[in-house]
Amino acid sequence: MPLFGTDGVRGLANGPLTADLALTLAQATAVVLGQGRTADARRAAGKRLTAVVARDPRVSGEFLAAAVAAGLASSGVDVLEAGVLPTPAAAYLIADMDADFGVMVSASHNPAPDNGIKIFARGGVKLPDVVEQRIEAAMTAPKLQPTGAGVGRIRRFADAEDRYVIHLLASMPNRLDGLHVVLDCAHGAASGVSPETFRDAGARVTVIGADPDGLNINDGVGSTHLDQLAVAVLRHGADVGIAHDGDADRCLAVDANGRIVDGDQIMAILAVAMKNRGHLVSDTLVATVMSNLGLHRAMSDHGITVVQTSVGDRYVLEAMNEHGYSLGGEQSGHVIMSEYATTGDGLLTGLHLMAEMASSGKSLAELASIMTVYPQVLINVRGVDRTLAASDEGVAAAVAAVSAELGDSGRVLLRPSGTEEMVRVMVEASSAEVAEHYAERLADVVRERLAL
Repeated sequence: MPLFGTDGVRGLANGPLTADLALTLAQATAVVLGQGRTADARRAAGKRLTAVVARDPRVSGEFLAAAVAAGLASSGVDVLEAGVLPTPAAAYLIADMDADFGVMVSASHNPAPDNGIKIFARGGVKLPDVVEQRIEAAMTAPKLQPTGAGVGRIRRFADAEDRYVIHLLASMPNRLDGLHVVLDCAHGAASGVSPETFRDAGARVTVIGADPDGLNINDGVGSTHLDQLAVAVLRHGADVGIAHDGDADRCLAVDANGRIVDGDQIMAILAVAMKNRGHLVSDTLVATVMSNLGLHRAMSDHGITVVQTSVGDRYVLEAMNEHGYSLGGEQSGHVIMSEYATTGDGLLTGLHLMAEMASSGKSLAELASIMTVYPQVLINVRGVDRTLAASDEGVAAAVAAVSAELGDSGRVLLRPSGTEEMVRVMVEASSAEVAEHYAERLADVVRERLAL
């Protein structure tokens, strides 16, 4: 099985993800990303390559980030050690500091025992598959082993957080004065920087989930557990709740009535606002195949084209970069605003969402009403041959029949898992009961036709 998944290398810390693996991966990264004209020019000028290294507050991040820094420095790379920061902050700082690449140690929304290693190229962009494959191959090849003055240095990046906050505030179209927000920082990487930024933007801020101890990240809080945020918004009479995940590359919201506003709804709000300001390139939004049918309907009503990609923010980014689009994302809350960021940024998204509330004078519920959310039922059918999902005639006929019966009032999606013998059956319809009926019907066909 490949080492890299859809978002870097991830696994149980001190299980498959060891300090040795982190060190070797960093050494291989120095070999592969240390090639090219810019790197050669730096060496010709007598300069070492530079990398930014950051982490979320998981306890295992301390030894894994140290191992990454050691692997890079032993390969002749100077390390700017940024400490605990959100993933999008690390990506921004790579570009801002003109670093050659960077590494983020985080497992995002996963529980505390897990961790991960995300690698960014020059400019703070995620690596394409082919480069990840080259890095994996280089892990068993000879390493760079400079001596004396050739080894890298590890220095604390003292103003990393300040640079990121200044960048976020500079992106704002207007201030947030008069708005009260509850921030749920998931006991994660945003715990220090997010409250400060929203206060500096003018909002009144109440904070929950901002006491990381290395073990409580994502534990009942954050974008994957919105109950506490909804309760806090109602208790404090706030205008909005904003939830991040462990590394703060996601943003989900709760309106003043305690109702969840998901990534699709947030993208709908931002897309219309950006179009009205002339900032939505080609009047186009990029979303994955899992985005709600209601998003497509709402965008069509406002003259906005939706380009669909496979599931995963990396595929959204690829489509955006290829065509120069300015907005894209996922229902899960990964929202990418390419004018300001190279990856999903939960703080940036939350700030701009609230900026639209402030400028329009509308509540989040009013803004979110731009889109009708169609009930969506997802069934994971396990123990089936996922490789046949796209070619089996019986499955195809069943999908076609359900699609015809739903007509314009629903949608069907069958998607094989990338890692397990499992097929995901998703149906959207005008009611939850209708969606569940058709999803169960298709799941039965998948089980019958594709059983192992």
